[in-house]
Amino acid sequence: MDELLLLWINGHHTGYWDVVMTVATHRFAWIPMYVMLAYAVLRTEGWRAGCLTVAAVGLTVLLADQIGASLIRPMAERLRPSSPDNPLSQCIHIVNGYRGGSYGMPSCHAANTFGLLTLLALRYRRGPAVWLIGAWAAVQVYTRMYLGVHYPTDILAGAALGAACAVAAYGVWREAYRHILKSAPQRMTLCHTAPLYIVMALSAAVMLCVAPLFLSFG
Repeated sequence: MDELLLLWINGHHTGYWDVVMTVATHRFAWIPMYVMLAYAVLRTEGWRAGCLTVAAVGLTVLLADQIGASLIRPMAERLRPSSPDNPLSQCIHIVNGYRGGSYGMPSCHAANTFGLLTLLALRYRRGPAVWLIGAWAAVQVYTRMYLGVHYPTDILAGAALGAACAVAAYGVWREAYRHILKSAPQRMTLCHTAPLYIVMALSAAVMLCVAPLFLSFG
């Protein structure tokens, strides 16, 4: 079932979506979104509390990425579907020669994105911004299967790892909040999100418009 679902997702490809997914999966493509999200956090909570929350996000991503890439992957040694050493790679549509590294269990993309999503859901009420980040996380993990570099179970393992790291970082954040700000943290709604929505919409629009340009120039 793992292989069949991957092959179904990877098999539904076109030249247009190959370009879009290649751009969308790149972490640096979303830097403007990260900046606007940090801006919304700092404006909502103030500088001291906001910096603690941003640091908690950083801790979540650091833990998820390092545990996934440096600890679990070398132990699991599960070849990516796209790896030339994996017999399944003969059935995988490879986009622009992109195969990723050798091992793919768990997906660090999934760990990082769902770590961020979980921490935001723990810290803030589930308003539009949290749901939008959830949709973004779903797109991110879909691109990994579309490109054939992760099995669906790699994604699930990465999402579970990211969520666990977010819970751990949230516990550290709560203690730091109490000691530094001398008060108990209260859940709130993430405000000042209009720039975040605008940047995410523009980023998505640019990615969707980039593909025809690449295809038209051959």
